[in-house]
Amino acid sequence: MKLQTYFDSENNGHKSFELPGARPHYNPDRPGQVEHIFLDLALDIPNQTVGGNCAITLLPVRSGIDRLTLDAVNLNIQSVQVDETPQSFDYDGEQLHIQMQTPTQMGKTIEIAIAYSVEKPQRGIYFISPNKHYPDKPVQVWTQGEDEDSRFWFPCFDYPGQLATSEIRVKVPKLLIAISNGVLIKTEEDSHYKTYHWLQEQVHPTYLMTLAVGDFAEIQDEWNGKPVTYYVDKGREEDARRSMGKTPEMIEFFSEKFGYPYPYPKYAQVCVDDFIFGGMENTSTTLLTDRCLLDKRASLDNRTTESLVAHELAHQWFGDLVVIKHWSHAWIKEGMASYSEVLWTQQEYGSQDAAYYLLNEARSYLVEDSSRYRRPIVTHVYREAIELYDRHLYEKGACVYHMIRAELGDELFFKAIHTFVQDNAHKTVETVDLLRAIEKATGRNLLFLFDQYVYRGGHPDFKVAYSWDTDSKLAKVTVTQTQATSDTNGSRSDLFDLKIPIAFSYVPGNSSNEDRVETRDSSPEQSSTVNFKTFTVRVHEREQSFYFPLAEKPHFISFDIGNNFLKTVSLEYPVQELKAQLQSDPDPVSRIYAAEALAKKGGLEVVKALSFALKNDSFWGVRAEVAKQLAEVKLDQAFDGLVAGLKDKEALVRRAVVQALGTIKTHDSYKALKPLVEDGDASYYVESAAVNAIGGIGAANLDEKPKEEKVLKLLQMVLKEKAGWNEVVRTGAIAGLSQLKTSPQALDLILEYTAQGVPQALRLAAIRALGSISAGQNNVNLERILEQLAELSKETFFLTQVSVAIALGQMETPKAIGILRSLADQTPDGRVRRIAEEAIGRVQKNVGSDQAIKQLRDELDQIKKQNQELKSRLENLEAKSSTTEAS
Repeated sequence: MKLQTYFDSENNGHKSFELPGARPHYNPDRPGQVEHIFLDLALDIPNQTVGGNCAITLLPVRSGIDRLTLDAVNLNIQSVQVDETPQSFDYDGEQLHIQMQTPTQMGKTIEIAIAYSVEKPQRGIYFISPNKHYPDKPVQVWTQGEDEDSRFWFPCFDYPGQLATSEIRVKVPKLLIAISNGVLIKTEEDSHYKTYHWLQEQVHPTYLMTLAVGDFAEIQDEWNGKPVTYYVDKGREEDARRSMGKTPEMIEFFSEKFGYPYPYPKYAQVCVDDFIFGGMENTSTTLLTDRCLLDKRASLDNRTTESLVAHELAHQWFGDLVVIKHWSHAWIKEGMASYSEVLWTQQEYGSQDAAYYLLNEARSYLVEDSSRYRRPIVTHVYREAIELYDRHLYEKGACVYHMIRAELGDELFFKAIHTFVQDNAHKTVETVDLLRAIEKATGRNLLFLFDQYVYRGGHPDFKVAYSWDTDSKLAKVTVTQTQATSDTNGSRSDLFDLKIPIAFSYVPGNSSNEDRVETRDSSPEQSSTVNFKTFTVRVHEREQSFYFPLAEKPHFISFDIGNNFLKTVSLEYPVQELKAQLQSDPDPVSRIYAAEALAKKGGLEVVKALSFALKNDSFWGVRAEVAKQLAEVKLDQAFDGLVAGLKDKEALVRRAVVQALGTIKTHDSYKALKPLVEDGDASYYVESAAVNAIGGIGAANLDEKPKEEKVLKLLQMVLKEKAGWNEVVRTGAIAGLSQLKTSPQALDLILEYTAQGVPQALRLAAIRALGSISAGQNNVNLERILEQLAELSKETFFLTQVSVAIALGQMETPKAIGILRSLADQTPDGRVRRIAEEAIGRVQKNVGSDQAIKQLRDELDQIKKQNQELKSRLENLEAKSSTTEAS
């Protein structure tokens, strides 16, 4: 499953993952092995009703069982039979308790048949249809089982430890198509209805059973004779091929990488409306949000869809073929699916793109770790299993897989993966099974790595200092683990014990015999060779200094060469070494770290180095990162370097440049970005970033700034005229308006776009923006915002409730807490409940903040601005003085 990112909370230290009510969770005792599940259903779409029979074949694990308990939430249970004999049962709305007339006999299968129906289900199965606000919506029905939502649409043993074959027969209106797991074995039709009969012959858990119904276009592809099919709304066939057309290549790639040919008779991808996640890897039939479908312009700089397709496909092995035994081990599948995005990126776009992709996976986890909570990847203490589906599970899990790969090397890593998949195909696994497969395939025991990164929370935060002693020709590297704060040397609970390679690097022309690594110079037309002298050191104390005898002074230093360990790192190197690393290090991540360290030092020399890299680095990811860092250097000269980046051929770089210019907030940056708003850009995202930035600049407290009315008029024009794909551009306008915090006109516009009938993506953005703009509004307008959010909180759509919670969590009034508590109490969805409860904590913190601190921050910002002006003038004078002396 691929989640959509809902929010980033502000830094609040390492809060506990476990909220009140969290408890240890274990799989229930098994009465037996579920061998087969057969759903024979009919859909009443206008009345949002499912009805029919659920037949479960169970092989008892022991004799004498006289009571069976199944999960079944808010179902209408009409009758229960066992082996065609009616049974007594109790039903409490959450579990179905069957009192067996004849106790079980070990080894003798029984057939449980349950007649039931469900009307307007809360979860599990979703009915989509047109209404007065959205008359163009399609008629669709689709399911979503993970984590424990299958129980909302059929009675079952709803936990991943039970694997069974399955069968779904469903009657639908004749004009609609019904897609499910496995193969279509039969269809029947009459004048009004058509019945589809699907059979999944390979075992899988209940949460991977699926049904998708709609008036879909069907686009056929194939891999090795197996059907590969894309289902989308009619009229979007080209978008389907553009978005999912690489699927056969991906199937070939993952079959080879995982050492196991794609195991199912077909692979279908169904794009559905209002899907609550990004995608879901139901066995042989993945469901995707229709927002992943790209038009031609969106495909220019959107690789998210390609990564989503790769992620869900990789699950067909990790999650579907090899199934987790308990939710606490879900990182095995979600971490590998996320790492498969990196593997595919490397295959399709090269090693630099893959390294940058992995860096951003790590950053995503680091934000959650620093601002939301810290937890072990594997934990069975929670309230609902869906709480585990976070950035620790996905992105940190991906980083752990990469560290395993780095520790073993490619050959042994993929040998271990092959062993793990082959030994556990069509079985359930826990984390220890992965460790065992690694040891079996390679002889290596990696428990030390799992103990530090999987079974406990956190990561090392390194500060690395370097100096060179010319007389003794010694390089000194001091490494500090700054996360260790309990005492001078830290403690075993917060120190990491790792063997880290440190490389001393020499640019071409050196005569030494160090290992040679081919790379790219910062000039894209030139290639060069960097020579490395590498030492591996054990870093296990809070602070350690290492001394390295070298024949001559290195040009730059690479700490953790290859950047394989999950960490944060602060480089305290001299400017010249950092400049050399930015220019010559073959690893793009190291170049990015060098740029970050340079920006912290500041000065005109740094601006020149970063500006040169923005123009000349061969990799777009480094250029994008350099743009961010240029904006961090508080000198006016940084502006000129950034503006040149607006002409970069890569849209992703232009987007970063626009965002960076938006942080500078001057009249010059406004003039540079305004044409992108008025005339547009080839990229939706660049244009959206420019619109957003214009709002931020207009809101800044500038001596000379665009009048607020002009900014409002510009953003209003965008909202009126630039509707389009996924509302990316107009969402940028909403974000821009939200920064005009004291403007009642901006608030009026945002409120207008929270109404029913506004396209879903734009409406959700407007709802979230209400929280952002609330900070500067007067009391009357604050009440308007609260009233609207209170009304919106009554809507049942998952993403609307999430957006309301996000908005309220940004507010600074105790009145927001009451709405959040009401939402948390009334929502049937545990995901929304957690987001709302976390938002309550943020509001309480906001309300308790001292207004004097805010005033001090404003004064500090003004001092920084004045300081920037003085430094810029001084740098110019020094530069002129140097030129005069040289002449």
